[in-house]
Amino acid sequence: MTPNAVALAAMVILLFPMGFFLLSSPAFLLVKLDIPEVTQLLRGLFSSYFLMVSIAGVIATGAFAWAGRLVFTMGIGLITAFAVWARGWFLRRMDSQLIARDAGDADAVRRLRRIHWGGMLSNALQLAVVLGSTPYMMSA
Repeated sequence: MTPNAVALAAMVILLFPMGFFLLSSPAFLLVKLDIPEVTQLLRGLFSSYFLMVSIAGVIATGAFAWAGRLVFTMGIGLITAFAVWARGWFLRRMDSQLIARDAGDADAVRRLRRIHWGGMLSNALQLAVVLGSTPYMMSA
């Protein structure tokens, strides 16, 4: 395979976890987050999403570096670094709100919902950047 084909394949692999999260996370808007099993599933979704973007991002960063695309290498590297950082940040926030909810804090569910919206917004912005840059990838 040529370096450009490898970079394109890596971009497609990076799009899979982003697309899955984009399609699966809105379902949690339809359920109450005061149900422990629901929030456990939501936490697992966040954890696996950021882990998969981190792994796919490392692969894509390497592929773009091999293809000699410095700008794309740095861009995907930033997305990867954000995913590694965000996984810990989001999960710590979710865990603290789950503990607060279980302790009887009535506002914890509202804060969990805000975290959920933040994760969806974060993913949507990253997905828009990746999709928006895809046409430029082959022309550079």
